[in-house]
Amino acid sequence: MDVQQIAPHLWHWTAPHPEWKPEYEEGGQGWGEIVSSYALVADESLVLIDPQVPSDEAERERFWRALDRDVEGHGPPAIVLTVFWHGRSAQEIADRYQGSTIWAPADTPEGHVRATHTYTAGDELPAGIRARDVSRLGELVLYLPSHKAVAFGDVILDGVRLLPDGWLRNDMTKQDVADALRPLLDEEIELLLLTHGGPVRESARERLEAALRA
Repeated sequence: MDVQQIAPHLWHWTAPHPEWKPEYEEGGQGWGEIVSSYALVADESLVLIDPQVPSDEAERERFWRALDRDVEGHGPPAIVLTVFWHGRSAQEIADRYQGSTIWAPADTPEGHVRATHTYTAGDELPAGIRARDVSRLGELVLYLPSHKAVAFGDVILDGVRLLPDGWLRNDMTKQDVADALRPLLDEEIELLLLTHGGPVRESARERLEAALRA
């Protein structure tokens, strides 16, 4: 597990996904074993975005000690999922801390996530996070005004690239996704928070714009 404070009140950590298989990354078109999660403290709220608890026992203990301290200082977390595929460790964390909430996109297919709250594009979430449209079932993008940052689930991957064609519904194209994401460029963007890839600060807005033109 690698933990970094990437900005005031904003942390990033990595952990291996326990369900990952090598074929998920074949040809560089899918996703790697190491996934990213984020923690935000703002407006007296502790928010975890797509959290994955480490599998290694020593790292798990270190993770829980750190999160225990955060919860003691800021209260139980609001766990926000960008996409229903990223349930990851949400339920394990919620079970540990009474009063935790799990926020999932409102069109999450039944049976994927035990959400306490659902949200749609335009909603404001804990810590002032704003949900933006993706035009893809069960997924939304999160804009963090406190850090001029955008958190992505599966639509933008490592290297700041659009998702592979194989991840699209039959009635969608990459152009549809790019068109849905383009209004994000009206926001101030200084940081991209990729849950497959990690934080991107250098030329963040320009790199996102280029991805949406590809």
